Amino acid sequence: MGAFDRTRLLLGADAMEKLNNARVAVIGLGGVGGAAAESILRAGIGHLLFIDGDTVDETNINRQLLATYETVGMDKTDAAKLRFEKIAPDCEMEFRKEFYLPENSDFLYDWKPDYIIDAIDTVTAKLHIAEECKNRGIKLIMCLGTGNRLDPEKLRIGDISETAGCGCPLARVIRKELKKRGIEIQTVLFSTEEAKKAALDSENGRHSPGSISFVPPVAGYILAGKCVRDIIGE
Repeated sequence: MGAFDRTRLLLGADAMEKLNNARVAVIGLGGVGGAAAESILRAGIGHLLFIDGDTVDETNINRQLLATYETVGMDKTDAAKLRFEKIAPDCEMEFRKEFYLPENSDFLYDWKPDYIIDAIDTVTAKLHIAEECKNRGIKLIMCLGTGNRLDPEKLRIGDISETAGCGCPLARVIRKELKKRGIEIQTVLFSTEEAKKAALDSENGRHSPGSISFVPPVAGYILAGKCVRDIIGE
C-alpha cells in the first residue's frame, strides 16, 4: 500500500485530488504550527510553504514536534525540512526563514496560497495577514492563545465574535482591531479555558507563557483538520 492509501479510503479519490492540488502556507512552526504543518503534510496537501524566522530552543522541547536535542540551535525551517522530506519526499515544499511583517510579506502572497494557517503570536502580523487575506480572497484560519492552558478539550473553532468572554487577552485585542479594520468575520481557533497564572515567579516579574506537551499540538491538529475539511468541501 502507498503512503496515502488509508487516507484515500477515508476521503475518496476526488478529495485526494483536491488536496494534492491545494497550496497551503503555514506561518509559524512552533508548538501549534509545527503540529499543523506535519499533519497537513501527512494528509496529502500537494504544495506547501512553511515560514518561520526562529531557531529551535531547548525550552521548545516540552511541546514542539520539531524540537529535539539534535535540532536545538537549528533554524526551525531547517529542522522542518530535515523531518518533512523524510515523510513526503514527493511533496512540493518550500521553507522560508522569515519573520512575517507588514513590510516583509510579499514573499508569501507571491507564492499564491489558497489557504493560510496563522500560528504566530505577533498582533501586528496577525492583523496584517487577516487584512491581506480578506483583500486577496485567501482562506485564513487564525490561532489565538494556547499558552497557560492545560485542557485541550476546551479548544474550539469559531468566529472571532464568539471569543467574547473567553478570557483570552489576544482574542480581545484581535477582535477589537479586526472590527476597526472592517473585518467582521474571521475563523479562529481559541480556548474557552481561563488562562492559568504562572506557578513560579521570575526574577524580573515577567516570563513567557507556561505550556504543556499536549495543548499546542492539539491546537495544531485541529487547525489542520479544519484546513483539510475546507479544502475538500466537508
